Amino acid sequence: MRTIYVGRPSLLDMMVELYMARTCKWGVLKVIGGDVWEHSADVLVTPANNRLSGREGLDAMIHQKAGKELSEVTRNICLEMRKINAPPCAVTSNVVTQPYKLGDRFKHIIHAVGPDCRRPNQDDTRRELLPETYYNLFDTLRELKAETVIAPPLSMGVFGFPHREGARITLSVLLGILDGEEDYGIREYSIVVKERNFINNMRTVYREGEDQFPGIDTTNEI
Repeated sequence: MRTIYVGRPSLLDMMVELYMARTCKWGVLKVIGGDVWEHSADVLVTPANNRLSGREGLDAMIHQKAGKELSEVTRNICLEMRKINAPPCAVTSNVVTQPYKLGDRFKHIIHAVGPDCRRPNQDDTRRELLPETYYNLFDTLRELKAETVIAPPLSMGVFGFPHREGARITLSVLLGILDGEEDYGIREYSIVVKERNFINNMRTVYREGEDQFPGIDTTNEI
């Protein structure tokens, strides 16, 4: 673990803990500490539910930071989708909105809906649903021409995805994309974590599979 300084020149620099950095063909994957809204990037990813309600866990806190305009927009999306009897945002899909009060730090917010392991039907297929969520997220990032991303580990909060298993899937999928055949344009994808149990599991999984993951460890070079 290392301490680094991050932030835009217009913002106060802050110290954050760097748990991991791995450089791949197209970009760098970082795992860092703190709260997502304290960082800066082209895109902030929020772990939404399929109703886009903004009422649970980290998603609720991001809605609060972004302000009532964000909640009004997601509510209107929900109402429009109900008119055609469709979920506002189906599992594995995502919706893009403005950042509103977080606009000094981000250009867009992507509301990504990962599997909710509190629901038996989604828990049974979580190993397929989580990678699909990330693949769909990267399709959207490419459309936005985003280069930098701040995101939590999807489905690891109130959605109850098992941490050890989730850490392994998350690292494998993200590193695979950043080191894959296709360049999505992402130069830096930062997973921001605060929950100590997930941090411990992420670090354990990384140590166990470091020689098998794509890319090169650059934790001590940043």
